[in-house]
Amino acid sequence: MDEKQSLHMIQKYDFALYDLQLYLDTHPESQNALQLWNRYQNLRQQAVQTYTQRFGPLRPNQAGGSPWNWNQTPWP
Repeated sequence: MDEKQSLHMIQKYDFALYDLQLYLDTHPESQNALQLWNRYQNLRQQAVQTYTQRFGPLRPNQAGGSPWNWNQTPWP
């Protein structure tokens, strides 16, 4: 996957997680929705980790070391 595709995948997971969060706000007893939320949360974390390793941090707290120099790598 190239950088644009990787970033797009993270955005897809963000959208799915937000949608599931809204659903869980009104259906907190839904075990299926909770399982999906946990699954997509894990997939998103893996996608962010892969993106960060290949293309650099998306946020300052992902830079490692000094958070004030996180913008020294290429920006998304």
